[in-house]
Amino acid sequence: MRKLAVAIMVLISALGMSVSAAVAKPTYAGIVVDAKTGKVLYSENADSLRYPASLTKMMTLYMAFEALEAGRIRLSDKVTVSANAAKEPPSKLGVGAGRSITVEQAILSLVTRSANDIATALGEFLGGSESRFAQMMTAKARSLGMTKTTYRNAHGLPNTAQLTTARDQARLGIALREHFPQYYGYFSTRSFTFGKQTIGNHNRLLGSVRGVDGIKTGFTRAAGFNLVTSAQVDGRSIVGVVMGAPSGANRNERMTKLVQAYLPKASRSGGGGDLIAKMNTAVAPAGPEVALGAPSLPVTGPLPQTRYEAAPVATAYAAPANDNAAAAALDMARGAKPQPLRAGIPVPQPAPAYMPDSQVSVAPAGQIEPAQQEAMASAAIDQTTTASTQPSSGWVVQIGTSPDQEQAMTLLRKAQDKGGKVLRSATPFTVAYNTGSAQVYRARFGGFDDQKTAVNTCKALKKMGIGCWAAAQ
Repeated sequence: MRKLAVAIMVLISALGMSVSAAVAKPTYAGIVVDAKTGKVLYSENADSLRYPASLTKMMTLYMAFEALEAGRIRLSDKVTVSANAAKEPPSKLGVGAGRSITVEQAILSLVTRSANDIATALGEFLGGSESRFAQMMTAKARSLGMTKTTYRNAHGLPNTAQLTTARDQARLGIALREHFPQYYGYFSTRSFTFGKQTIGNHNRLLGSVRGVDGIKTGFTRAAGFNLVTSAQVDGRSIVGVVMGAPSGANRNERMTKLVQAYLPKASRSGGGGDLIAKMNTAVAPAGPEVALGAPSLPVTGPLPQTRYEAAPVATAYAAPANDNAAAAALDMARGAKPQPLRAGIPVPQPAPAYMPDSQVSVAPAGQIEPAQQEAMASAAIDQTTTASTQPSSGWVVQIGTSPDQEQAMTLLRKAQDKGGKVLRSATPFTVAYNTGSAQVYRARFGGFDDQKTAVNTCKALKKMGIGCWAAAQ
């Protein structure tokens, strides 16, 4: 009898703890980053673990944009909604199992309604299965320097292992602008018509706060109200993140105040447009070190109920609307035949983006030790200190950064050896930057007269396993 009483007391205590955890309020976290310098203008709990909720769909969209850019898919391709996707709870588009929508409709449904059913369908379309796509998302997060982010699904519905930080979400927000100017405009969509439905955007700051051009809202009971916001005015550019707000109104008020307070303080000049490195776009899951390095659960706030069994290893700037090059790229993704850029019309120059505070060497793909993969990124940059060998104009291809100049030169030599004739006429050089606490060196190839040549060179290098990205000088 005594044993039974003890067991009952233990059960009551456990239930009490469970209820207490369930009713605990998510705690606030926020950050504002100057997207042209990488300087953190405001920060509160920016590195504390939080649940992303539908901010998850930012990475789902990143993966879709990357597949579009690589030519693996087109906006007109059909995405079939599986039974697994169709049964996802709201918010949802409500497409029945076995039916299909286009990739472009899927993108618009995620941006506006934040449709969970379509996020799952898109993930299955891109990755083959939801679990495989989550592995791809986590691997991509690592390559962007999002070292504290783990994904387990494509939508952000509750899963105790799906975690991130405000700083990581700022990185992702800037990466979306930096890497996909031709698709970033989707985040400014105010409404989307699907059949007889006209679906409004959940982001209430669009059209109401000067300069705001996206990006994404999110909410679950465990996460609270989340928002990542991009704002650009008068040559200044920021990305802000609010997580764990107690209500949608509070979240919007906080973000409005952050934008109004810190956008005027942002710099009009940047550090060269490469605060986020664009890594090799080959799709490959992260290794076991991702699971071993996965962050622990938040210590405050309710724990979301895990929806699916966790996988053994947790391995996944906006161009003006009338920009000629961005519009041409978008038309190609929709299936139009490529057209040459008209002479005299400026092409988009990527805006700078934010990187981690640490200085990490980024080697060509396939040459990085597992211990380095948790932080494959460049350093935050405040100002140029030396650039004596840098070509004065044109486009460049960057293959990595290092805290040591000789290591940066080694990266260039190895890339030249592997790249062969692709880099025969290119000029290798390093550029030193001061991060405020240390100096880092960017490994670059110059001598490209236009965007097309630089981009095509980078694509050829990627096929050889050399991570790279192209940028205007």
